[in-house]
Amino acid sequence: MSEHDARFMALALRLARRGLGNAWPNPAVGCVVVRGGRIVGRGWTQPGGRPHAEVEALKRAGPAALGATAYVSLEPCAHYGKTPPCTMALLHAGIRRVVVATGDPDPRVDGNGLAQLRVAGVEVAFGTLRAEAEALNAGFFLKVRQGRPLVTLKLATSADARIATRAGESQWITGEEARTFGHQLRATHDAILIGSRTALADDPLLTCRLPGLEARSPVRVVLDSALRLPATSRLVATAGELPTWVVTRPHPAGEQAATLRSRGVEVIEADVRRDGKLDPGAVLRALAGRGITRVLIEGGPTVATAFLGERLVDRLAWFRAPLLLGADGVPAFGTLEVDRLDQARVLTPGPVRTLAEDQLAAYTAINDEGS
Repeated sequence: MSEHDARFMALALRLARRGLGNAWPNPAVGCVVVRGGRIVGRGWTQPGGRPHAEVEALKRAGPAALGATAYVSLEPCAHYGKTPPCTMALLHAGIRRVVVATGDPDPRVDGNGLAQLRVAGVEVAFGTLRAEAEALNAGFFLKVRQGRPLVTLKLATSADARIATRAGESQWITGEEARTFGHQLRATHDAILIGSRTALADDPLLTCRLPGLEARSPVRVVLDSALRLPATSRLVATAGELPTWVVTRPHPAGEQAATLRSRGVEVIEADVRRDGKLDPGAVLRALAGRGITRVLIEGGPTVATAFLGERLVDRLAWFRAPLLLGADGVPAFGTLEVDRLDQARVLTPGPVRTLAEDQLAAYTAINDEGS
């Protein structure tokens, strides 16, 4: 891997990040077209997944793409879907060389894109900044390979892992900078998920309220096995403006479901566990089936514990405030049934960021499936 290739691929990855939370059901891809050492076109996956990054970059490059090199963060698609394949777009533009960070696991692509380019005489370099590219699109890879989206659990707690005082007061444990960063997290995820208890207690909107990013609000998802979410809630009241999904048990009560649907809420059925609670794995499969690749959990301890207990949390974004609320405060987690240390949920520490008086610690969870 040359320094030259790494530099332009790093730019393609930065462009790809612009599509996170906005490109589903497609992956977020970035593309840079370079000719004579000069960038002549750049693009990223547009809202809803199309146009694709390569098409955007080639459109901006125009005739300058002839004989140029294209840096693409994911293998170009090789099949006809709602749009022609990006391999054809690259060939028609006269691209001479294509540098690809990582492959596309979609069976319709999965090596076919690289093969088509090579057969046509295009020089292909593969693997530049591969690890970074796979981390960026981990949600898309999980959806294709395991039928579920990437799950990020967001926590905002005191230093002793409490989310509220013993009287239930929780607003606001963390400060303004931490809350702003939390809204940025929302903008990079396809869906935000809470439980019915949080929906009833807080009556949240679950939108991204940062200037200029209002349109990046994710799909709002409420786990509500008993369909307790009232039609008067702010989530239901705004369902006509922002996608709002309620996941419930199979064969929900007709009248309650009909009321929600009449307000614009999509009611989704998912299997329950033996204890009668919604099965987290079934919930994620239902979301993936609708194209969701990245889910941000902001629910309370019940939801957090359910997904942690099933080893379905891939990343943690843990905001900690310099407060101590004591053992009688509301804990961030419930019981995980850990008797031995080798049963503990293992986390790999990531970077720690200071946000005014608070800290944000990032973790990657080591799950049984290696996600």
